[in-house]
Amino acid sequence: MGNVNCVFCGCIEQASIGVVEKWGRFDRLAEPGLNFWNPLAGECLTGTLSTRINSLDVKIETKTKDNVFVQLLCSIQYRVIRQNADDAFYELQNPTEQIQAYVFDVVRAHVPKMNLDELFEQKDEVAKAVLEELEKVMGAYGYNIEHILMVDIIPDASVRRAMNEINAAQRMQLASVYKGEADKILQVKKAEAEAEAKYLGGVGVARQRQAITDGLRENILNFSHKVEGASAKEVMDLLMITQYFDTIKDLGNSSKNTTVFIPHGPGHVRDIGDQIRNGLMEAAAGAQVT
Repeated sequence: MGNVNCVFCGCIEQASIGVVEKWGRFDRLAEPGLNFWNPLAGECLTGTLSTRINSLDVKIETKTKDNVFVQLLCSIQYRVIRQNADDAFYELQNPTEQIQAYVFDVVRAHVPKMNLDELFEQKDEVAKAVLEELEKVMGAYGYNIEHILMVDIIPDASVRRAMNEINAAQRMQLASVYKGEADKILQVKKAEAEAEAKYLGGVGVARQRQAITDGLRENILNFSHKVEGASAKEVMDLLMITQYFDTIKDLGNSSKNTTVFIPHGPGHVRDIGDQIRNGLMEAAAGAQVT
């Protein structure tokens, strides 16, 4: 808006509209460019209005349904309707205050019906409700509402801290679940590996005993055929005693093995031979069954 300009002509800037009065009453709108009017006939340029888009930031403090106080930062973009510039010029003394009042009214009517989480999820619905109300009201005053944006929702500081703590606790709980599942998988795989190792170890021992049995049987048969009068039992006792002394020799030559005390003597050698023979026979029987 401007002061009364009582000259014969004037230029209206681009993106502006002039208001021309005649004898104090609205006469016509002056388009951008050079315009003429007759002061002698009571015509004069009363003022101009910008038709550019204006932005108004409104901060509203209100309460949600779950009694959380929040601040909403709302950005309203509006402009003067060129055809209705006379309404915008004469009807409203301060359009920004009018817009702000309606935004307060609409927001404080909708937000208390929502929980805080719903407000974050449905902020576009609040903006839509404000837009519909402002378009209906401000259109009658020569203003068009272009866009309304809910720029930010700011809860109270204590609420933000509580929300962050809840989020952190949920993430820690999820991490614990994943860690537990990972430990479980490791334990299962470890148990499977141990079972497989024991199985393979058992197979190896069985094959070793089978090989020892086969070797002893072959040695016994060869010795019996070459030495007349030697029974299989005598040959077996001889082999057992030989193996027994070889074992004693290996234990004595190895510096890394601990000392082993075993009974030693002619009678004990026979007992040891019986024990070894029984063990080999049981191993051979077990190998035949498998």
